[in-house]
Amino acid sequence: MNTVIHDGVDLVLKLRDLIKGVDETDIVIAPPFTSIYHLKHLIADSPIKLAAQNIFWEKKGAYTGEVSGAMIKDAGCQFVIIGHSERREYFKETDETVNKKTLAALKEGLKPIVCVGETLDEKESGKTLRKVTLQVRNALKGLGGAAMRDITVAYEPIWAIGTGLNASPQEAEEVHNSIRELLYELFGLDAVKDVRIIYGGSVKPDNIDSLMAQPNIDGALVGGASLKAEDFARIVKFQPI
Repeated sequence: MNTVIHDGVDLVLKLRDLIKGVDETDIVIAPPFTSIYHLKHLIADSPIKLAAQNIFWEKKGAYTGEVSGAMIKDAGCQFVIIGHSERREYFKETDETVNKKTLAALKEGLKPIVCVGETLDEKESGKTLRKVTLQVRNALKGLGGAAMRDITVAYEPIWAIGTGLNASPQEAEEVHNSIRELLYELFGLDAVKDVRIIYGGSVKPDNIDSLMAQPNIDGALVGGASLKAEDFARIVKFQPI
């Protein structure tokens, strides 16, 4: 919940200039609902695409305050973030609602970015892989293999969101590898060979290179660093070590 419209415009104009010439990296921004339509026109001739930060699972009706897939698609979005840790923590989203939103997004032709991750207590008690595996299974319940081409899984350890802490590249790689093995088990190689598994959790210019050097980390879900055009552009232009 950052930036009013004119702030978003300034940020995107700066970012658009800074990432000129980048053509091998998919770049997606997720502004507040109020800014999506305004930014759509600014990125029309750039590699930047739009995501919404949330979606509701019904098409329309008496659901005051909610936003449907048709609405965000009409505003210009191709992607939508689902099940972010802050949505789970503050708004009591569950694995069940994440699954319903994922199915709804796919039906609308949107590409879900499905978030999973563990708490600090779960990490310290050795339950990371168990928790993440369960979340992935539940989020993708009812999906066929063909749907996986439009799915991105984002591993974002809750203990690293907004804390300045982050998983080491090796810790993140272990979880990403586990997720990839699970997807293979659930959907088979042909369905998941191109699925992207991205890392979120205090991603910054000074740690993106080491994260992206890991074989199973395919990208980043960037939080606070995306509010500074220069920092976000540096992340986009990662240089794996």
